[in-house]
Amino acid sequence: MNADKTKKLGRSLIALAEQALREAVAEVVESHRQSGHPLVVWRNGRVERVYPSALLVREKPDKPYGQ
Repeated sequence: MNADKTKKLGRSLIALAEQALREAVAEVVESHRQSGHPLVVWRNGRVERVYPSALLVREKPDKPYGQ
């Protein structure tokens, strides 16, 4: 593989990984929203509990990971 193809492949893998992570986080947030349990996050150098109702809702991606 030449260097250009390797760079292009690397960027597309990064984009796929980021998309998969965003979708996984969205599923976890929705699960916690339905159950009423707080999310545990690292913020300002410490662990905090955040209730999903306090979070901004973003649109779900048009194209799911891997499709």
